[in-house]
Amino acid sequence: MFKLGTRGSKLARTQSQQIADQLSAVGGFDVELVEIRTDGDVLTGPLSQMGGTGVFVTALRAALLDGRIDLAVHSLKDLPTAAAPGLLTAAVPIRADARDALCSRSHRTLSELPSGAKVGTGSPRRAAQLRAARTDLEVVDIRGNVDTRLGRLENDLDAVVLAAAGLGRIDRSAAVSELFSSELMLPAPGQGALAVEVAHGTAASLTAALAAIDDSATRLAVTAERALLARLEAGCSAPVGAFAQLQGSLLRLEACVCAVDGSRVIRQAKSTDGITEVAATLLGIELAEAMLADGAAELIPAELG
Repeated sequence: MFKLGTRGSKLARTQSQQIADQLSAVGGFDVELVEIRTDGDVLTGPLSQMGGTGVFVTALRAALLDGRIDLAVHSLKDLPTAAAPGLLTAAVPIRADARDALCSRSHRTLSELPSGAKVGTGSPRRAAQLRAARTDLEVVDIRGNVDTRLGRLENDLDAVVLAAAGLGRIDRSAAVSELFSSELMLPAPGQGALAVEVAHGTAASLTAALAAIDDSATRLAVTAERALLARLEAGCSAPVGAFAQLQGSLLRLEACVCAVDGSRVIRQAKSTDGITEVAATLLGIELAEAMLADGAAELIPAELG
């Protein structure tokens, strides 16, 4: 029996159970979900004011290090880019849909929303790209789980923006009015992907099962995205979008850094024919360097870095 640490939200428990089921199928052992409360579940207010990067993972990592759990499942976009001493990412399963989704009253698309419409999001990245696309919208900062956010459509909001992957994992894709193209809105680095962390020295049978569910293409893509984020010295709540994918023999990375008010967007792309984690890391760093040379650092607020 292995103990899998998870946050208590419906989405977190659902994606953790999916990993537990995959491990049971591959390794033939039982996996028990253990709920761990994180600061992100307890505190209220904008993520940038609660500590930003790591607010959802610190308690899970502590439970791994002290042996209360054997593995933890994270939404990869919530993971700090710096390495965690004593821990390793043993699996990055195949990525779900990385796109952002608009959920609105009467299933209107972004272009169909009336001027002055109130659109909710807790992400500075989404807010910035919404403002860049539609200067006439009122972007409202919101918190809460998926159902709480969708519930706002019946009260004070005309639309909300959520991750397509999260909606799909809890069978709420029917709420989607529009899936944003990368041209309109680049996702957060790592969005749609999960990371399974374990402590160094964990059981060989568990690490072998985790290796079996690791997806190399997803790992390469998120490695490039997170290397860019790290070089920009921006946290997971900063207005940075990035998406990498294999295109034939190339790994292509596209990224944007936005002014929070949407008044300026720096967007660039770069590819490499090196299909290794080292090459993916270099791709992210090199693209970040090019964006910094174009003034990207000026667009990342200090409190979000």
